[in-house]
Amino acid sequence: MKKSLLNSALIVFTLLIASCSSDSSDDNSQNTAESVQAVTNLVASGTWVITSFVDSGTDETSNFNGYGFTFNSDGSLVADNGTTSITGTWSVTSDDSNDDSDDYNSSDDIDFNIFFSAPPDFEELTEDWDIVTRSATRIELIHISGGNGGTDTLTFEMN
Repeated sequence: MKKSLLNSALIVFTLLIASCSSDSSDDNSQNTAESVQAVTNLVASGTWVITSFVDSGTDETSNFNGYGFTFNSDGSLVADNGTTSITGTWSVTSDDSNDDSDDYNSSDDIDFNIFFSAPPDFEELTEDWDIVTRSATRIELIHISGGNGGTDTLTFEMN
């Protein structure tokens, strides 16, 4: 009887394990791919302004006053204030734990990547940002430095 009960329990356990397939992993991959595409489409749909940029506790939003940011579908990024145009690149990618701090659990499993090589104020935006929240007109980002643990936040709103 004990052996029969043990065998039954073993069969149930095996069936439970077998029913836990990699479908959830496939679903997560599909959801991540859909989120990457959704964010890419969102930001490429217009001109954005920075309404908040806090670099390790220091509000540096005013460095970007008057600039409109255009995220082009070819991966180029243009910040323009009517007299000065600064170019960079951008992308939205699947989150890779090798290049992120695990201290922050973002709502999306994706990175919002920005790269500017100059001027210094714009270089500060060069990070692999995590998305905190997003809507049709606003995207809030965060980056936690792996070196000193400083937290940067960046908010774009549709212009």
